[in-house]
Amino acid sequence: MSYRKTTLSAAIVMCLGVAAQAHAQDSGAAAPAASGEQAQELDRVVVTGIRGSLQQALDTKRNADAIVDVITAEDVGKFPATNVAEAMTIIPGVTIDRLFGQGEKVSILGTDPALNRTLLNGQTVASADWFIVDQPGRTFNYSLLAPQIVGKVEVYKSPEAYIDEGSIGGTVIVSTRKPLDQQENFLVSGQISSLYNDRVQEFDPQGSVMLGWKNASDTFGVIVSAQTSTENIRRDGIEAYGTVAARDYRDGQGGGGSVNNVPIDWSVGYPVRNCLEACAAELETDLDARGPNSLSASYFEQERKRDTYSVALQFKPTEHFDIEFNALRVDASYDNMNQSMFAFMGNAWNSLMKLTDVTIDDGVITKASFNNALLVYDLQNRLAEVDTDSYDLKAKFDNDKFFVSGTLGTTKATGGTSKQVFGEFLARANYSYDISGAPHFPGKVTFPGANPFTNPDAFRMDGGWGSDPSSPSTWNTGWGGNVVFKPNHDEEKYGQLDFGIRFDSPLYQLRFGVKRREHETGQEMGGVSLASVQGYGDAPTSMFNPRQVPSNYLNGFTNVGDLGNRFTIDGWALADYIMSGDWLAPWQTMPVPSTFNDPSFAANTWTITEDVNAAYVQGDFSWDRLRGNIGVRYVETESESASFACVATDVPPPCPADGYAPVSVKKKYDNLLPNVNLVYDLTDEWVLRFSAAKVMARPNFGQMSSYLWLGDQTLTGGGGNPDLDPYRSTNLDFSAEWYFSENAILAGTLFYKDISDYVLETTRAESHFNQSQGAETIYQISRPDNAGNAKIKGLSLAWQYNFTDAFGMVTNYTYSDGKSDTGDPLPYNSQTQFNVSPFFETDDWTARITYSHRSKYFTNVDRGDNLWTRAYDSVDASVAYNFTDNFSIGLEAMNLLDEAYHSYATTERLTRGVYRSGRRYMASLRFQF
Repeated sequence: MSYRKTTLSAAIVMCLGVAAQAHAQDSGAAAPAASGEQAQELDRVVVTGIRGSLQQALDTKRNADAIVDVITAEDVGKFPATNVAEAMTIIPGVTIDRLFGQGEKVSILGTDPALNRTLLNGQTVASADWFIVDQPGRTFNYSLLAPQIVGKVEVYKSPEAYIDEGSIGGTVIVSTRKPLDQQENFLVSGQISSLYNDRVQEFDPQGSVMLGWKNASDTFGVIVSAQTSTENIRRDGIEAYGTVAARDYRDGQGGGGSVNNVPIDWSVGYPVRNCLEACAAELETDLDARGPNSLSASYFEQERKRDTYSVALQFKPTEHFDIEFNALRVDASYDNMNQSMFAFMGNAWNSLMKLTDVTIDDGVITKASFNNALLVYDLQNRLAEVDTDSYDLKAKFDNDKFFVSGTLGTTKATGGTSKQVFGEFLARANYSYDISGAPHFPGKVTFPGANPFTNPDAFRMDGGWGSDPSSPSTWNTGWGGNVVFKPNHDEEKYGQLDFGIRFDSPLYQLRFGVKRREHETGQEMGGVSLASVQGYGDAPTSMFNPRQVPSNYLNGFTNVGDLGNRFTIDGWALADYIMSGDWLAPWQTMPVPSTFNDPSFAANTWTITEDVNAAYVQGDFSWDRLRGNIGVRYVETESESASFACVATDVPPPCPADGYAPVSVKKKYDNLLPNVNLVYDLTDEWVLRFSAAKVMARPNFGQMSSYLWLGDQTLTGGGGNPDLDPYRSTNLDFSAEWYFSENAILAGTLFYKDISDYVLETTRAESHFNQSQGAETIYQISRPDNAGNAKIKGLSLAWQYNFTDAFGMVTNYTYSDGKSDTGDPLPYNSQTQFNVSPFFETDDWTARITYSHRSKYFTNVDRGDNLWTRAYDSVDASVAYNFTDNFSIGLEAMNLLDEAYHSYATTERLTRGVYRSGRRYMASLRFQF
């Protein structure tokens, strides 16, 4: 019989160095050891390079009492990656979403990114959103996290009671470097890099430096780091905004015209029907058939700037007393401009009735032609930023008999769009669309005559209609766009106390603690719509410095027709024009942006506060070859969703600015979360693990809010639901690990998650005021609901082996089958995932290539359609040469396939968006003294 001893654990911690620190830091206990080892004092073992970092990760995994996977700082640095998420893809069961070409959201074991937690040094790190269409949620934006600050990353796939709750799939713990862990008393390291994107065709600077110092007595140390990066992004794409049914062409939509209800053509003085005989008969073959509501050529540009600063202080005046302070600041800007030029064939008022020919194939409108139908050019010019601050102070006393620690901290993020200038220009032309080649050829638009996409004089802001533009009483203004602000914030304050008592028995440690977290998240939206008047505000695009798109626009796309031949304009010139007021008619005054200028602005202004009290008790045990822990965590959650509602009842809609009043919805619930982790060291090479746990996750903040958006033309929309209950799940995991040689493993894990109160988007009919029509209208609104139960079950396999002293391989495969009891798919659940990463390493050379595949996955419901993302493959590679002990040069290549991020609505034949963002290459000079 062998009991887990503190001296033995301390020896192993010394052996593993940095690789075991975060577990000890968060738990108050030293890292566990395999049964049968003898306690002894060991000198610290220093391992470097890919093989060394992989060995560190395996040692940490093997000695953990939970199911854990690890990547170390060395490994992160050797992956071709500009953020931590991209380096995490080599971990079994971890997938990332690359909507803008980079890894920003992490899924674990087939779960929605919002159902996983990311902790920095064991604590919450605030994260705001930059993209204006995003709602604040619980996902962490990994594009904010520079790899240079990382000591190691642990992914806990089974919970322990001392770790914060809130995860269904898993918990990512990012640990920064500790000053007293470094070998040298003084250390300087860093890198200077240049990043090149073959679509943007520009070089962007990157740089980082880290200084570490500790005194000779190892009682005080400090690490200071700074990192800066600039990256220009261009995303080319083909888009479709929703779908439209054959029935809508026949009968109309939202009060607009149809092929059977054609408005008067004033050029001839009577209605002219276009869809006759064969066209009308084809519609009747399948009135439920759906086609694209629009087809767009998208041109997205963004400059991302990220400055990261971190400070770590560590004071250890005695062997048993340790004080740590960690501070992190991230200043990032995400200014972006999106220019979409599209055929709007589904427009209820200008296009549905213009149909002249149509083809329906197996429920999809694959081809259609139109006479004098609507074209639209939208430009959104946005100033966006994300700033994050985190401060964490921890004091700990730890000896052979007990430990006690206290932690206080705060983290805050602000971000969002400080200003969006939206300009909209309209044109009309004869055109056809064809999506019959989708998904490989997502769609094309062709013009039988001159291509208006190349003519800046063809597009003009809507100047409205009436008898006399100079008379406000006889003129109805048009809509030329809007000016909008939509900032958001995320903040948490926390405090916790942890205690532990150690015994010389199979139950070698009993620990317990309490914690309080006070969280607030919210967003504000406001602005003003531009009421343009013919002859004054109906500016053409030719006023704003038009230019042809670059020659490599839509490279990688084929058979797009006239979509690839178009112009762009200067968004900043448009912004100056709109903000100057030069577009105003003599009788108009410059509007002042406000939250209450528009019902949608007020509906998107909300704040959620969430107070969480938690307490836990956990016992750690070791008896012969059996070890593990058993514990329970109790959590009490109290939330309040505050927003604005129209309380004016004596005036017709829309609600006047003074008709709004604050309202709130409160909710309170508690959860008891028991868990057990069992580890059996079957032999010196085989380790068996079993975990059973009750876990919970709270709904996304945006889902808990009362936000609402409406598409007045498509009569669709979406919103939140303050009455949501949390997700609850019973998780079962079993794994077998075979450490068949040095630095080698073959492992398999079976996982099962039985989730109650799963939140899914459901669509229902709701009545709202339609500003375009000036009346209450029925919309199809998608909102989150606790739609039922869901199950996720699957298998994860991992293999790692060194074939020679120089060549090795890391590979993994995950199968995940997730579905709800209503038959709805689960967001971000890819059924299969595969990664393979061979590497080569000598004293002077390091090379690595990583191939990743994830199968298709459902993302969300939008405009009444289920949105899916097609299978995604990526290839990244890196090579480095150490030309002295202090300097090395490296080249990293990312997205070598220039893979398309392809989203579709229900069927692959109905593209929602296909985007390519270019291959990225980074050359670096690294130094360390």
